[in-house]
Amino acid sequence: MARQLDEQMTERFPVGQRLRVLDVGMGQGTQALRLARAGHKVTGVEQDATMLALAREALAAEPEGIRSRVRLVESDGRDTGVHFLPGSFDVVLCHGVLMYVENPDALLAGLARMLAPGGLLSLLVRNGDALAMRPGLAGDWATALASFDTTASTDRLGVDVRADRLNALTSALAGIGAPLRAWYGVRIFTDLASDDAPVPENPEDMTALLAAEERAGRTDPYRGVAALLHLCGVRG
Repeated sequence: MARQLDEQMTERFPVGQRLRVLDVGMGQGTQALRLARAGHKVTGVEQDATMLALAREALAAEPEGIRSRVRLVESDGRDTGVHFLPGSFDVVLCHGVLMYVENPDALLAGLARMLAPGGLLSLLVRNGDALAMRPGLAGDWATALASFDTTASTDRLGVDVRADRLNALTSALAGIGAPLRAWYGVRIFTDLASDDAPVPENPEDMTALLAAEERAGRTDPYRGVAALLHLCGVRG
């Protein structure tokens, strides 16, 4: 997914421009630190105290030049208007967050307001159009059948989450003034792999795995049945 994000940023902004990035629900800060290392000024927002502590620990290990480009804020992302002025960011990331928000419309609208004109909104969501894939491939037919008529599901940790359908999110992005410009599938061939599945030891095998996922994530019909969707909208 990092490659997809970099691709969209490269298309939208001049090469070498130092961007203002807001990462809502940054987790332990992996994406935020990656972008800060690339020279961008990043504000990371996270409500989970454990994740925030891990992000601070990782940031502390970075050189001063990188630390100076990162600001961490404790918040659930729904009060961005309290912390930041409208139009304050060139890129807003919200990856793996909407699935835990029962009614995400207000959050999405708030994120769009943070974008400067021409700014990029990057979302990673659970794919509501493919909820039957995992149980169906696993032979859990009852769950697969039930999944066709719902956007509710359970994540790998057993937490109840919700999913978003592509058509509904496309309409939502248009409604908040950041219409969809590109979308990708994420976790297509690897979704059934367990969290402790071994990583291929052969570098060539790993390269081939990543290339296959990357290609499928851009190609119909494969991307439509991905476990996750990566959507990119651009502020008008």
